[in-house]
Parts: sequence; structure tokens; C-alpha cells
Amino acid sequence: METTRDVIIIGSGPAGLTAGVYTARANLKPLLIEGLLAGGQLMMTTEVENFPGFSHGVMGPALMAEMRAQAERFGTETVQADVTAVDLSRRPFSATADGTVYTANALIVATGASAKLLGLPAERALMGRGVSTCATCDGFFYRGKPIAVVGGGDSALEEAIFLTKFASKVTLVHRRQSLRGSKIMQDKALANPKIEMAWNSVVADIKGAGTGGVSAIVLRDIETGQTRDVPVDGVFVAIGHTPNTTLFAGALALDENGYVVTHDGTNTSVPGVFACGDVQDHTYRQAITAAGSGCMAALDAEHFLDHQ
Repeated sequence: METTRDVIIIGSGPAGLTAGVYTARANLKPLLIEGLLAGGQLMMTTEVENFPGFSHGVMGPALMAEMRAQAERFGTETVQADVTAVDLSRRPFSATADGTVYTANALIVATGASAKLLGLPAERALMGRGVSTCATCDGFFYRGKPIAVVGGGDSALEEAIFLTKFASKVTLVHRRQSLRGSKIMQDKALANPKIEMAWNSVVADIKGAGTGGVSAIVLRDIETGQTRDVPVDGVFVAIGHTPNTTLFAGALALDENGYVVTHDGTNTSVPGVFACGDVQDHTYRQAITAAGSGCMAALDAEHFLDHQ
């Protein structure tokens, strides 16, 4: 595999793969470094009902498999490894992955965002043994069992609704008295007889670390301070995301929340480096907007290279 390319794309969610389709069709012979956990957040998403072209919905992993196959059909080459270092101080830019240094005159950042956690010691101890951030991955293991979902946005509501297919009951824990998700998702969740709301509550602890699995969550009422145990066999955390930009700290301009700052399309603070998808979008954060910005980044990169 050639280590010198016209374009390197870092990230393999909808943004990165769409950038791969467009740069490959422009004959830029892109290299897409997809990371060890390839596919982005849609790999942990259930049925996607709002991506154009799928009138009956599509499972997130299936959609990503199709996008990857499309990018590869046009000539995008992929490396399944995490980028451990970048040098954006001069061109050609470099990205190091699995001990190999790849260089390119244009670079597209599409590293996305990662799920936030509650920060409880028991959460880490029980991750993968009752605590999860992926309903699609782990929902099957909770057939006929009570579980909890933490959060109040669309992701939490979607996970809660999906998990009712397996669980005997889903306790949706939210720190406020009203949900933050879209109206249609709120209506679905509140109308589901298997979902029970725990309003004005936070998870103070997760019990079961000594037994090898979750046995209960400890909820604290934020108004009264009172706590109560809720028996559950699983806890799904869906409280938001953090942009994956540690790699670019000091190399690219980031905003106060760590998102890559873009201007005039997908341009970053370094000419020739472009950013797309959730790594720079803290407003819309949809698969279709990520894909759209991946197209924009590819066109911006092509325009940049044409003028060099």
C-alpha cells in the first residue's frame, strides 16, 4: 500500500465514508484510516428511520456496511488502525497509524464523537458486565429482565424504546422533569407501557460489582436528596458525546467544548486540513448532516488541491 496520497481521511462514520466516495470519484486515490472501532456511532444505533432513501428504515450497522462498500467500489483504500499522531505543521501532512507514517497534501478529519459516561467507579468496573453504551450490541442479553436507560435526549429515548423489545421493564432516568428529545420520540417513549420514568433523578451508584453483574441502581432525587434502590440487570448510558479531538489539540483550533472550528465550509485553521461530521458539529449531529458535510469536505479538498 502506498503511504503517500493526495488525501488522507481519518474516521469511518457517515462523514468519513462519504468523503471517501467523493474523493475517490475525483481520482484523488484517498486513504481512509478507519480506526479499530470502524463505522462510527451508527454501529451502535438501532433502526435509522430518517436517512433519505430508506422508506422502511435501515439498521445502523447495515447502512455503514453499504457506505463502506460504496467508498471501496470507487477506489477508497482503508486501513483498520487508530491514528496515534499527526503532524499538521507543514505539507505534506502526516498521520501515524499502527507504526506506519502516511503522508498527504490534504487531510480530512472525520473522527466523530464518543459517548459520555457517568463517572462512577462502579460504571467502569461493570462496563461490559451490565453497563453498556450500546443498546444494539447488548440489548439481546436482557430478554425478560428489568433495565435502566440514563438520559433524556433522542439517543436515550431511541435506546429505551428499542430495549423494550427485550426487557421486561425499562426505567428511563432523567435529571429534569421534562425530556430533551424530539416531540415524536417523546410521544413514543411516554406512550410505551414498558417504559417507566424516573424524573428529577440521577444515578448515584450502581450495585453489583462484587457479584460480577449489575443488581440495582441507586437513584438520588435532585430536589429532596432522598435515595432509593431500583433493581435492574442492566444500565445503558446515553447522556451525550465528547468530540474525538485529543489528537488535534494544539494542531487545530478547537472551541471551548473541544469541537474542531470550521469556516467557509469545512476549512479548519490549517489550510489543506478539513473537518466534517460530529467532530465539528455540535448542533445537528445527524447521520445525514454528517454525510453532507463529508461531501463538502471532499469537494473542498479537491478544490484546494486543484489550486496548489
